Amino acid sequence: MKEFFSIVLIGIALSMDTFSLSLGVGMFHVSNKKALKLAIIVGIMHFVMPFLGMILGEQLIHIFEIKYDVLLGFILIVISLQMVVDIIRHEEEKFDLSFLGMFLFAFGVSLDSFSLGLGLKAITSNIYLAMSIFAICSSLFTYLGIVVGRFANKLLGIYANVLGAIILFVLGFMHLI
Repeated sequence: MKEFFSIVLIGIALSMDTFSLSLGVGMFHVSNKKALKLAIIVGIMHFVMPFLGMILGEQLIHIFEIKYDVLLGFILIVISLQMVVDIIRHEEEKFDLSFLGMFLFAFGVSLDSFSLGLGLKAITSNIYLAMSIFAICSSLFTYLGIVVGRFANKLLGIYANVLGAIILFVLGFMHLI
């Protein structure tokens, strides 16, 4: 149960940047059909990218003889710090509603899940469950962000990123100790 709870928390934390960027996308008055399409693409990327990261992580662990927990702890902390840097820079992205634009958006918000995949085996032995949870969380948060973005101001996105960074940092620290 603790493992499942950790996976869900990580899925939510990974989805916070997706949520905050989706708030901005929602301000473009995106149709429900395009919002759903974007949410599905983001979910697929959040399923595939951890798997690719895990494959690379296996190689790194064997080459450098690193413990999974230590690698995961550092990765989570680095992701959380990167989120803080993005918040401080106030990076805003313009959004292209074409399929290529949606794919690039999904790829960009899925890079952190690729990094997480490097230490995924430290979290769980059921990687497909974890990747499915990441995909579901990111899809839901993408769609929710677009819908909320239609009605909310830009400040909510900053708070979502801060919360996601804090969750990842705490989980990363817990893996280091």
